[in-house]
Amino acid sequence: MRRRLYDHAGGAQESLTYRAIERRLPPFLRRHVLHFESAIDDSLENFSAALAHGALVLDAGAGERVHARYFERQRYVAVDLAVGDAAWNYGKLDAIADLTALPFPSGCFEACINIVTLEHVREPGCALRELERTLAPGGRLLMIVPHEWEVHQSPHDYYRYTRHGIAYLLGKAGFTDYTIEPVGGYFRLLSRRLLNGLQFFRGPWFFVAAIFLAPPALILPWFDSLDRERNFTLGYICTARKRS
Repeated sequence: MRRRLYDHAGGAQESLTYRAIERRLPPFLRRHVLHFESAIDDSLENFSAALAHGALVLDAGAGERVHARYFERQRYVAVDLAVGDAAWNYGKLDAIADLTALPFPSGCFEACINIVTLEHVREPGCALRELERTLAPGGRLLMIVPHEWEVHQSPHDYYRYTRHGIAYLLGKAGFTDYTIEPVGGYFRLLSRRLLNGLQFFRGPWFFVAAIFLAPPALILPWFDSLDRERNFTLGYICTARKRS
């Protein structure tokens, strides 16, 4: 049920001009202003690199399989409920299923990813228990959840998560050795929200708004180290293991 990461930037009413500019950002600038997406890319790359060749990996909430490219050395299995976006092509999924009732035997996967999907699941605790069930003992989970994000993929958008809520859900589902890392702090969040504001402008007003919104959005991330607690964050990158 997950969305494309790029679509997260502005919501359903996003300006086409804004989306076109976003897709054409040079890599260094994309990493600077789209920190959340870059952090997700890095996490997926590192996660896949640590897995054995041929390991069976579940993408729970795969959407259009945009993460398959990270798992070319492994056996990648994509599952989704296929209701997130009517315009998406779900034809390449390996299975269409609810994450709270996966059609796989217990202990069959060596790893699982769940990327910006848990907010779209009505019963997140049940879904995490299913992911834990289908993982082999010692199997690894990479999960990324939003904390400060706009409503998206309506009406299938139910939750936002704190680090404490995620720790509770992971522990309740039987996971162990989990880490929960915030992705950026207050100043990166503020930068992102300024860029999000461009979606409300059309035609020549878009460029007028960009003159006022883009410069501070480019400057603010440099101050992010001042927010040491990271309580103002776009989301969390979480890793965990199933008990051996």
